[in-house]
Amino acid sequence: MEIQNNVTEFVFLGLLMNPEMKIFSCMLFMLCYFAIFLGNLIIFITITCSHLIQQPMYYFLCHLSLMDLAYTSTIIPRLVRDLAAQRKNISFSSCMTQLFTGHFLAGVEMFILVSMAFDRYVAICKPLHYMVIVTRQRCNLLILFAWGVAFWHSVAQMLMVLKLPFCGPNQIDHYICDVKPLLKLACADTYIASILVIANSGMVALATFLVLLASYIVILYNLRKRSSEVRHKALSTCGSHIMVVVLFFAPCIAIYVPPPSVSINDKEITMFYAVITPLLNPLIYTLRNMEMKNAMRKVWNRLSNFGIM
Repeated sequence: MEIQNNVTEFVFLGLLMNPEMKIFSCMLFMLCYFAIFLGNLIIFITITCSHLIQQPMYYFLCHLSLMDLAYTSTIIPRLVRDLAAQRKNISFSSCMTQLFTGHFLAGVEMFILVSMAFDRYVAICKPLHYMVIVTRQRCNLLILFAWGVAFWHSVAQMLMVLKLPFCGPNQIDHYICDVKPLLKLACADTYIASILVIANSGMVALATFLVLLASYIVILYNLRKRSSEVRHKALSTCGSHIMVVVLFFAPCIAIYVPPPSVSINDKEITMFYAVITPLLNPLIYTLRNMEMKNAMRKVWNRLSNFGIM
């Protein structure tokens, strides 16, 4: 049976309705995007232009910063544009593109965080075998695995939405194209699709989060046998990772584990992993990391000497 789709575009209801708050929010999100772009770009340049790129932890952090830059670029510029516009419309094809890109980049980021946890686990629990286990080839395979799994996850999400008929209305109660608000607009029974969303996004995020928590509990347990200096350094690094993991996964679980019929503040919760987490990541990974701060100082001094800065 052919899918009946009378909708050629969607209209976002957006984040705010108060005109005065829209202007303030527009300026605020522009500043946030600038801070995210600058902070993550500094981390990316610092790592790639220093000896830190040879270390697996910073190699993964470099990719994480790149994903933060790309992911926020799929959401914040559009959000700022819609806050300033009278009509917040988006074509059907652009909506599907944003849906695919958002899930793809967020999926890559999720598995990079898993790779970072794996790196810390081996470094602390099996230090004598670290150089043998965490090789550059294995790091590249983990990054490729993250891209591959995220790609098929995004394809599955997009194909599921494309198979649904949309007859109207076409108003999305959100500021981005995502699976759950789109399911509410489909003129068909979405029970199976809702189960697939929970399984494909919610349960995967929840299971990954629990595995990450378990790994960090094992790491912390093994630290009790180490010297106070080693414990302090390891706790500083793991503390940063745990903060990022909680900030990223908790909102994802809150959105994708409950069924679409359950009313939650999706728009506000999405802000955590779309804006707040990418904004805080540069601060978390630099202010608590002396090695990163020293490398940053050397790289930017070198660039200044060359007249680049």
